[in-house]
Formats: sequence, structure tokens, C-alpha cells
Amino acid sequence: MANSKAVSRISYNIANSDTYGFRRSFAQMLTAGSTIPTAGAQASGVRAEVTHQNTKDGTQLATTSATNLAISGNGFFAVTRGVNSGDGEPQHFLTRAGDFQPDSMGYLRNAAGLYLAGFPYDETGSLGVIDRNQFSGLETVRIAEMSIAGNPTTAMTLSGNLPSQETGVATPGDPFVSSIEYFTALGAAERLQFSWQPTSTANEWTLNVTDAEGATYGSLTATFNDSGPMAGSINSYSGVTSTATAPAAFAFDTTTGQATITINNGTTPQTITVDMGAPGSFSGLNQFAGDYIPLVGNADGTQSGSLARAEISANGTVYGIFDNGMRRALYQIPLATVPNPNGLLTADNSIFLVGEDSGAFTLAQAGTGVAGEITGGAIESSNVDIAEELTELIQKQRAFSSNAKIITTADEMLDETVRLKR
Repeated sequence: MANSKAVSRISYNIANSDTYGFRRSFAQMLTAGSTIPTAGAQASGVRAEVTHQNTKDGTQLATTSATNLAISGNGFFAVTRGVNSGDGEPQHFLTRAGDFQPDSMGYLRNAAGLYLAGFPYDETGSLGVIDRNQFSGLETVRIAEMSIAGNPTTAMTLSGNLPSQETGVATPGDPFVSSIEYFTALGAAERLQFSWQPTSTANEWTLNVTDAEGATYGSLTATFNDSGPMAGSINSYSGVTSTATAPAAFAFDTTTGQATITINNGTTPQTITVDMGAPGSFSGLNQFAGDYIPLVGNADGTQSGSLARAEISANGTVYGIFDNGMRRALYQIPLATVPNPNGLLTADNSIFLVGEDSGAFTLAQAGTGVAGEITGGAIESSNVDIAEELTELIQKQRAFSSNAKIITTADEMLDETVRLKR
């Protein structure tokens, strides 16, 4: 009976040698009989005790899906049989089968129909206060269509070189135009246009600020140094004029070289500061001889965006990558660790349950403490070694044959005893 049980475990291991996240088990032979060493007490046989090998990693197989996850080291994924929004307390299971893919609603589910659980980040990128010794607070990880609000632009910088040879001629040429993209409170992308017109006075330029539709905001005159150590830098600003229609407005600080533009694009107009460089510095605009190179403008803020894809880091953080270039943390996938992983209770679909022998669980962040790391775009295979199983199968077969021979011999001895009575 003991050898038969051992062979059944070997068969079970071989059958699951290609099962993702499967953990090998084997039958360990123990002496059966009296446990009290009294005089005359003898062992009466053998029994097979099933032992699980949950601490040995399987081979990681690379995949093309970023939501496939593999664990290197200690720990298990927390999963549920259904979607958990965090309102209730469904039963949670542990598994190493990380072949997660989005279902029709975007929830991550493996081939066994088990949903991946994680701690959600809020809008500020914080997990808040969480208890890592219980499953409350976990939600099903969802990677679906979602939008992220943009950040309105509040500041711009304008830098670059204006060609000095274009000024001081009787008939100046066309203006040099550059534009800077900015973002509204609703996440829309708009542009401010800066037109630099060379004048017949040497080293002097007239700036006109408009929007993409041609509405004007204001103008000013910028004069550049043509000699000395500050040659090429701004000497002064003058002639500041606002042509904006209220509530739009235009103002300029000639001492700092900073314009304040108020844009009428909402109930509360949007205000943007544009830094062009203070007089006597090379921090912003310059004027040197040479070809015109389009001015460089930078603006803060971001456009509203939609989720384009997801990335999962080694510490289990699920990042949403949006089409506006933003990267935001969505979930933290914890790894459940227990003092004795081999003491976990096993069930179908490569899942485990916390039991008395395993000890209490902790939902640790991957890569911290005893918890292993998570690899995205990979799946952990079974930790079964076919060669090892076949070798053990031969051993158990020989042991079974030897035990069967004892039964045959005992039967012959009994038969001989019966004949003696005759």
C-alpha cells in the first residue's frame, strides 16, 4: 500500500510536469507500528507520508505578454475565484500560476479562472494604511480602458538665438515665428505663437504674442547688447503693450524678462508665465550672428490621456502607461509568504490554502524581506524534474516487487504448514 501511494504521487507529478506553477509532491516512507520502545515491541510495517516541495522554483519561460508573471524566490500570488471590488471579503487562495491575461472587462485572470489581487494606489500615488496580515483591502487587478486627467500649464521658458545680421537694415525681412504647446485645465493641447520681427534699428526686435487662431495678447521691444562681455545677451525690454481682450490679459516684467499671459479658456481664465531671460544674462534669448535656429520653448503640464499599456516592475508595482506619456502606479501586487511553505494545503488548479502547518501569512512587497521578486512577461513552469521522477519510479517499482515476493514466500510457508498437519 505504501509503495502504491508513492507511485501514485510520481504519476501525479509526471502528469503535471507542464502545468504552470505546479509544485511537486512525493511520498516519504516512515516506519509504522508501535511508537513506544517497550520490550518486545516491534515495527509492524511501513507507511507513506505525502510531502510537498513548494520551496523549489520552476524554470521561468519568457512570453510576449507583459501581464504574465513569474516569481523568483519565496512567495505566492493572492487570487480569488471571482472579481473582488474591495467591498466584500471573498475567499483568497495562493498560487504560483502566473499566466494572467485581461478578461473581457480588463481584469487579470489565469487559465484556471482565478483573478489576481493587489493593493490599489489612489490618485496621489499612495497605498494608504494597509494591513499586510489579512486579505482585506485587496482588489482584483484591472487593466482596462481608463483616462487620466491632464495638468494645466502654468509656466513656459523660451530660449535660443536670434540672428543679429537681420536687424539694422533699411527693409527688415519677415518675422521669425515659433510656437509653444500648452495644456488647458481640460487637458486639451493648444499653442501660443511668438513672432520676432527684426527692426531697422540694430540689435532690436519687436515681439508679438498671439494664439493659434490669431487673437493677439501683446507686444514688446527687446534690445540686445552688441559689445563687451555681455555681447549677445538682452540689454533691455521696452514698449510693453497689451492688446488682449478682457478677461484675457498680457503683462510683462522688464526687470525679470517674464511675461504673464492670461488666457480666456474657462470660467476661471488660465494664467501662464513665460520666462524669456532677464536683461544682462544668457539664461534665455540671445542674439548672435549666424543662421536662424527655431527657438526652443518648454512648457509644464500634461495632456489628458488614455491607458495605452501596462508594465509590472520587480517589486510588483503595476504601472499604467498613458498615450500622453504619463506613467502612473495603479496597483501593488503583494506576495503571500508563510513560515513553512511546504505545510500549505493543496487543492485543484495549482492553488494552496493556509493551514495549521504552514503558519500565518504575510502579504509582503516583492523584493523585501523573505519575499522573492516578480518578473513580468514570464511564466514559471512546474518544478517537476522528469528524470528524477523516472529514477524514483524505478526504485519504487523494485521495492514493490520485493514486497510482493515476501507475500508469495509467506503464502508458500503457510501452505507447507497446512500440509504438516496432514
